[in-house]
Amino acid sequence: MKEQYKVAGMTCASCAISIESYLKPQKGILEVAVNYPNQSVTIKYDESTISLETISKKVKEIGFKLITGNSKDTKKEFEILEKNRLSSLKKKLIFAAIFSIPVFMMSMFLKGKIPYENWIMMALALPVLFYSGSEFYTIAWKRLKKFSTNMDTLVALSTGIAFLFSVFNTLNPQYFLSKGLTPHVYFESAVIIITLILLGRFFEEKAKSKTSSAIKKLMGLQPKKVTAIRNGEEKVITYDEILKGELIILKPGDKIPVDGKVKKGVSFIDESMISGEPIPVEKIKGSKVFAGTINQKGSLRIIANKIGDETLLSQIIKLVEEAQSSKPAIQKMADKIAGIFVPVVISLALITAVLWYFLGPEPSLTYALLTPITVLIIACPCALGLATPTALMVGIGKGAQQGILIKDAQALETAYKIDTLILDKTGTITEGKPKVTDLIWDTKVASTELEKVVLAIETQSEHPIADAIVAHLKVLQTETVGIDSFLSITGLGAEAKFKDEHYHIGNESLMLQKDITIPIALNTKANELKVEAKTVVYVAHQYKVVGVIAVADKVKETTFAAIQKLQQMSIDIHMLTGDNEQTAKAISNKVGIKNYQANVMPADKGAFVKELQAQGKIVAMAGDGINDSHALAQADVGIAMGSGTDIAMESAGITLMHSDLKQISKAIQLSKETMKTIKQNLFWAFIYNIIAIPIAAGALYPINGFLLNPMIAGAAMSMSSISVLSNSLRLKNKKLN
Repeated sequence: MKEQYKVAGMTCASCAISIESYLKPQKGILEVAVNYPNQSVTIKYDESTISLETISKKVKEIGFKLITGNSKDTKKEFEILEKNRLSSLKKKLIFAAIFSIPVFMMSMFLKGKIPYENWIMMALALPVLFYSGSEFYTIAWKRLKKFSTNMDTLVALSTGIAFLFSVFNTLNPQYFLSKGLTPHVYFESAVIIITLILLGRFFEEKAKSKTSSAIKKLMGLQPKKVTAIRNGEEKVITYDEILKGELIILKPGDKIPVDGKVKKGVSFIDESMISGEPIPVEKIKGSKVFAGTINQKGSLRIIANKIGDETLLSQIIKLVEEAQSSKPAIQKMADKIAGIFVPVVISLALITAVLWYFLGPEPSLTYALLTPITVLIIACPCALGLATPTALMVGIGKGAQQGILIKDAQALETAYKIDTLILDKTGTITEGKPKVTDLIWDTKVASTELEKVVLAIETQSEHPIADAIVAHLKVLQTETVGIDSFLSITGLGAEAKFKDEHYHIGNESLMLQKDITIPIALNTKANELKVEAKTVVYVAHQYKVVGVIAVADKVKETTFAAIQKLQQMSIDIHMLTGDNEQTAKAISNKVGIKNYQANVMPADKGAFVKELQAQGKIVAMAGDGINDSHALAQADVGIAMGSGTDIAMESAGITLMHSDLKQISKAIQLSKETMKTIKQNLFWAFIYNIIAIPIAAGALYPINGFLLNPMIAGAAMSMSSISVLSNSLRLKNKKLN
């Protein structure tokens, strides 16, 4: 079983690593992936070995809360917890600031001017540490009991040491005075550090909520109130009360609450959230409508076929959430570094203390106390931990809003590297639906009468080509007639009688088998149509062909431009098709693809992907059918066209909600921008620590006497996390062409 749950209580990236490392060794747990910015964990586990209740208890043991139960209830519970947390954080921050500012003023500007100043500062610092900062000590203690550490450990150690040292000097100043040393106090450092870190954490929480705004926007597409018809009357109900099969009324501007079918009315619907296409789509009786799309003009009555979690919108939200929790290779590397970061920093702080005590100038004890505090404060693994997931969340969310559904973060990491793209023909390059392209009648016959007979005959056939002919004739508003007899001839066509006269409709073999004459002019035209990769259907009246109908799977209007764009991006394109050589050649020439293969079986597609991969190519495969699923799964990046089958979408890492090849270049650009942001984030997170830790340890002191103030270190640490979040949010404004 694989499920995603919200986790309450995570305060930094190290918390995510703690949960992962604690759950992974548990018997029955197969996979664990924690998403810190999204505050969620995706767990794959064997239900026969470990229960969800046990997993929940394990998470609680290390100080977090796994929110389980009905998805609607858990979302509400998590939202309430998050709201309360933000409110509590704000309260603690204001409280800390009110008490910290007087301590700071007394320490910096009124030193020695107020009687009992150390006692006053201690009294003011107590509520800051034990109320506003209590979370740091509680979590650090819980970690210590499980022999693990996180950012709170660093804060608790640094502020705790500063506070206890100051309390000792306030209560017993004679100890240091008797040794000829001044009994300094550092209450201001302890309280200002806590205040600044709370301030940073508050801004971080606010910014994190923006990275998941795509999900919130998608969820916001679900209307709160719906008008339904119950017992013959219009009734306003809530979204949760909709029943399957219910008749729902949509007025202009209404958000569509369910997946359904139009029962009555005509309107235009904005389906851009699914397709990325800004032009509204006309809906008439029988048209399908999807939850989350918006009714533009006109009123509709629709039947609810899929409700709640069954709708396409709910599936999209679930896939986006799962993708945001999946981890690409680059994040796994960052997590490993962040996991060992805190113990390394504590070791560095101890070394710093020892070096200053034995090698530093007088008062060496003071230096030996202050420098490790600064090291502990400035070293923040949060920026490192936030670098990848925040960029991925924004990137995946941006993709979802543009109709590019990324199911796996690894696909997003790999997409910009692809140098070879394989395209399936039918449904990917072409529309996948045969349509009549040419209807040519012998000049000596009455075509109107013949079209009526053709419509009558083809209406009775179940062949897809017959469907295309029927659809075409209906568009021409052709009337039908009643025929006397009908006989389907498998693999050839059909024969029928109308007013005691014979009619045959079918391929050339049927004409030859029935000794039907094909006039030279029509035969020439038929051969020309075949060269254009069109399927030719002959219409015969009384053993003489009187017309030819050409049916073809049309190339999508945007295909040529999309392929040109991809080729400009130096991507080598191949086309694979199960069609014959003539059709494959005609289509590839039309769309500008030099490399093509005809008569390809489904297994051959997967083998061809492997062959290219063996040559060192990074291969993407785009297709829409069940027959493409093997190749989609084998490719480095599988791209399923949204009009395709569920199996194809399941096999691919990326699904294009609108079956337009232009979306592929957009997906590649999105991948490029996201990875660029991740690398920038990681670079600055590393550079920050590489430069900041030696300065905090006092590396510049022997050169110019500079020592970093612990309060400045606290502010710098908070800013490093906020800068990473801000850089990730810049992705939202990137344009994808």
